[in-house]
Amino acid sequence: MLERVMRVKPVQPGKIFGAPGDGGSLMISLLTAFVLIALWFTVTESGWVRPLFLPSPLAVWDKFVRALTEGVSNSTLTQHTLASLGRVFGAFLLAMLTAVPIGILMGVNRFVRGLFDPIIEFYRPLPPLAYLPLVIIWLGIGEFPKVFLIFLAIFAPMAIAARAGVRSVSTEQIHAAYAMGATQRQVISQVIMKAALPEIFTGMRIGIGVGWTTLVAAEMVAANRGLGFMVLNAAENLESDTVIMGIFIIGIFAFAFDLLIRYLEKVLIPWKGRL
Repeated sequence: MLERVMRVKPVQPGKIFGAPGDGGSLMISLLTAFVLIALWFTVTESGWVRPLFLPSPLAVWDKFVRALTEGVSNSTLTQHTLASLGRVFGAFLLAMLTAVPIGILMGVNRFVRGLFDPIIEFYRPLPPLAYLPLVIIWLGIGEFPKVFLIFLAIFAPMAIAARAGVRSVSTEQIHAAYAMGATQRQVISQVIMKAALPEIFTGMRIGIGVGWTTLVAAEMVAANRGLGFMVLNAAENLESDTVIMGIFIIGIFAFAFDLLIRYLEKVLIPWKGRL
């Protein structure tokens, strides 16, 4: 009887509830998107909602084609997109180079944690619009303030995630590594860093999402190009089709980058969820 019990393999949660990204989940997601688009067609084509408030999908598509070819808000859609991608990914890379090391140091060093923790926890709940005036006063209205504002929004969740990942390492794991003859550098690189990677990737996913949400606020600072600027300019002129088109484009890029991070996480951290 005992042997039969020991042979039973543990069941992973994904096998019970359905692993994210499996075929069934994909089909449900595609079906949901199809139903929403069909409902959108029905509502707009029947005249239940005025085009000023909700333009039809065909009107949004026509605006997309016109923005690609003729341009909108003094630039083509490609120029707006490249400007926004440069700001968001520039801020994201800068946050990766600073927030992750600082978060790791906060997890292993009491002095660094006491130095940065109050600062991060103080400004983290603040909306970017709250400190936008200070960024303008201190840094002006050039390109760097836009990137810096997005960087501040991304920095906090990435640093907190890295710190949480380091703090999640059990003392037994560290003592076992030292008992096997590992040096302090090997413990940090082979034990602490590997254990913290899942949390770091989670922080990256949260951070890039926050970065895209901060984009519109950042492009309020004397911008003349960008997806956020395009949406704001269209909203002032009551161009609902341009606003919806901009929202779709921002959402598509944000979702695509989230999928990329998920893929990298699956490749680089194959042991996640299996321990």
